[in-house]
Amino acid sequence: MKTRTMLMAALALTATAFPAMAQDAAPQDDRMAPIAIPAQPDAIDLDTPPLPGATAPESWHRQYGSRFARNVTEATLTPFLPDPAKATGAAVVVAPGGGFRTLSMDNEGWDVARALADRGVAAFVLKYRLNQTPADMPGFERSMREMFGPGARPPSPEVEETVKAIAPQIADARAAFALIRERAGEWNVDPDRIGMLGFSAGAMLTMATELRGEEANPAFLGNIYGPITDFPVPADAPPLFVALAADDPFFANAGFGLIESWKEAGRPVEFHFYEQGGHGFGMYPKATTSTGWFDAFADWLTMHGYIETAG
Repeated sequence: MKTRTMLMAALALTATAFPAMAQDAAPQDDRMAPIAIPAQPDAIDLDTPPLPGATAPESWHRQYGSRFARNVTEATLTPFLPDPAKATGAAVVVAPGGGFRTLSMDNEGWDVARALADRGVAAFVLKYRLNQTPADMPGFERSMREMFGPGARPPSPEVEETVKAIAPQIADARAAFALIRERAGEWNVDPDRIGMLGFSAGAMLTMATELRGEEANPAFLGNIYGPITDFPVPADAPPLFVALAADDPFFANAGFGLIESWKEAGRPVEFHFYEQGGHGFGMYPKATTSTGWFDAFADWLTMHGYIETAG
């Protein structure tokens, strides 16, 4: 039941990602403008199978001053490595959000990875496979609007069906951890000190990777404005960091089951519940204390020994 509640809430984000992003930018920035796929010379193909039945090619657009990918059919991992003199041996798989229909590659991916590398932590942005959307921009916008109208299909109440719905993304996460461990020596990474940090749908993927990721075995977890309903906590669950705004329209009003589950299991958990910030604040500069989530996360990593203290 706990697993079902958490996964149902997360999958519901598929139907709400579009308006979620709109809260975090000035009105003049909310138009989606198609752009060319940016060069990604350091992206490494994870060799997970192409998304079954996919016909629409990968495409990108700009919105809110950030770049978004959609119709991703082949997963990649992009390393952001720290200066060797600063490297701590810790690493993080970064999973952007976007309702499994888009990926916020700047705000919840590359910008986060650069900030982590600056702290001495190797960061790897996971561009995971996505649910297909119409290839043309008007069709995509129309499909998103239709998801909010009457008759929208609710997420499945069955646990296995829900897990199956994100099976490709879980496989991508597993492949990311496997690749980092395979090349750990080359990247100056300790194979036992690799965690995962996800945003919104990416946070859902992060928690699902802990639950069903098998050999991925994250050393720590970061859940940034993802679902925080009840969760079945393994006996050896890793430390968990959670950040959410009280005015988040999706996940702020369903209780704090995830936090309570971790605490009741006697596992380390830190929870930041910001007064304001909405959904999708990521690395956007905002006049709210939610902007401080990254420094808080870095301090938490320092407390757990993943970032070295000055001197």
